[in-house]
Amino acid sequence: MLTTERIGRVVVATLSRPPVNALDDALIAQLDAVLDEAGADEQVAVLHIRSDQKAFCAGADLALMRSCFATPEGPEAMVDLVRRMQRVFARLETAPLVTLAEIGGAAIGGGLELALACDLRVAAAEATLGLTEVALGLLPAAGGTQRLTRLAGRGVAKRLILGAELCNGSEAERLGIVQWARPRAQLADWTRELACRLAGMPKAALTEDKRCLADAGEPSRDGYAAELVATRILYDHPETRRRVAAFLDRSTTQPRAKEQS
Repeated sequence: MLTTERIGRVVVATLSRPPVNALDDALIAQLDAVLDEAGADEQVAVLHIRSDQKAFCAGADLALMRSCFATPEGPEAMVDLVRRMQRVFARLETAPLVTLAEIGGAAIGGGLELALACDLRVAAAEATLGLTEVALGLLPAAGGTQRLTRLAGRGVAKRLILGAELCNGSEAERLGIVQWARPRAQLADWTRELACRLAGMPKAALTEDKRCLADAGEPSRDGYAAELVATRILYDHPETRRRVAAFLDRSTTQPRAKEQS
């Protein structure tokens, strides 16, 4: 259902549950295990989530939904599944590394909610994205109403969720749902290069920056105080000291080289 590959400081997690990477207990458990593995490795800076199927992820498993609606205990079983999705997606959102979703095909319902929990999203311009649960009398309860509102604003979230509206990757970029849209033929290479570039940043700085960004706009958190705490932590970090020293050395020697020339 899910395979992983380590490429330098990047863990590539590939969803591989034919035909559409439908989410069930097993796949969610495997995502949870990947987060355990990647989060525990100090050398991993980026978790890159992608698919080898035509779809990125088309949401909850239909057979599971059918069984849940067929028994009196079904609704509670479905709530339990959504609760597990919420927990894993929250872990993805707060993981001490950069999480990157490569959306090559359809990301519908829980599939888009998975991508929304990532820090960064790249979509194929031709991909289809949406939270269409309202058309079934349901709602995107694995964080969809919350994360889409924070990312794209209340107006866009209402438009897409209440209208069960689908959009392509290019429009998703325009609406602020994904940060980049690229032609499908270029998507894999472009996203791989992005992951590599991100992995070249100091992990400690990525983690602290991510933590401070999470505080932005949260009334209960003092983001400015968090910046001071993070700055103090990073000033003592060996990688920061090495990089700053190299930068200062270059800045000092370059003007002299120009004068001599």
